[in-house]
Amino acid sequence: MSAADRVRPPVMQDVARLAGVSHQTVSRVLNAHPSVSPAARERVESAIAQLGYRPNSAARALVTRATNTLGVVTADTAEYGPTRTLVAIEAAARAAGYRVHFVTVDRIDADRISEAFEYLMAAAVDGLIAIVPLEAAVRSLRGIRTTIPLVEVTTSDVGSDEDVAVDQISGARAATSLLLDLGHRSVEHVAGPPEWLESRARILGWQSALTAAGRPVPLHQSGDWSASSGYHAGRRLAPRVTAGEVSAVFVANDQMALGVVSALHESGLSVPRDVSVVGFDDLPEAEYFMPPLTTVRQDFAEIGRRCIDEMLSRIAGRAPRSPLPLQPELVVRASTGPPPTST
Repeated sequence: MSAADRVRPPVMQDVARLAGVSHQTVSRVLNAHPSVSPAARERVESAIAQLGYRPNSAARALVTRATNTLGVVTADTAEYGPTRTLVAIEAAARAAGYRVHFVTVDRIDADRISEAFEYLMAAAVDGLIAIVPLEAAVRSLRGIRTTIPLVEVTTSDVGSDEDVAVDQISGARAATSLLLDLGHRSVEHVAGPPEWLESRARILGWQSALTAAGRPVPLHQSGDWSASSGYHAGRRLAPRVTAGEVSAVFVANDQMALGVVSALHESGLSVPRDVSVVGFDDLPEAEYFMPPLTTVRQDFAEIGRRCIDEMLSRIAGRAPRSPLPLQPELVVRASTGPPPTST
């Protein structure tokens, strides 16, 4: 090998020359083609290791017109649900042999989302995934057309054409029904921000469970998903708990539920002796709250798998499958119990 060969990165021809095989045989080995003899495959793999060869993904993309890369667009948020969805999508994509290119948008409107899509399509991604937790994002997506497959990850109350969705309504209904079945006359609700689809869906589930049981539907409070906003909601609820007006609260996420429980405790109230509390999401820390939190678990790993399965199906040219929304799971722990006997 010449001095020039030693300073440049090895290429496929170098592997073929060292292994004593053709360029096509090296290509077959790299693409896991079955029509390669074990002896030839071993020589090629040994040559790759000896030379430190790395396939040129850009050159391969020119031939196959595929980059094995997916683009993901989401709102600029650190909230648990969207963040866990991102992680799950990346893990499922990696398991399927794909890389993921993420773009966050700081403002949810058609222009920002279009710019993000155009950027990713210029990077030659094979498909686009949009995580749309906000109502404005769904509206913006409806007016955008793409030339490559697009999969939307959203909640289950925005229409009949969702691609990957979690049935937030049934999760909220299950949380509320648990409290009613324990004997509570009604259930208060601390909701998330009104512009979030999950917040809206969880309000609908809470309301529907109370209405179906013939129970009063009180006015709900709204927080911003933070423990701080839950704490302030709990402070407002505490006097009503002390007065015997409230014995159960369904909170739209676990962070706010933590704040609610803290405020009730500061007011000298016990969970669940004086008031039961249910959250949503099942944070990893939820079972270590004091008391351990009853909550609704979303299977984020399954969301990621469904998202990538749907994307690969569309890349292959198959029609959208429109599977049923994922059903969340009610996880019962020590923060719920029957109402006080005086209620």
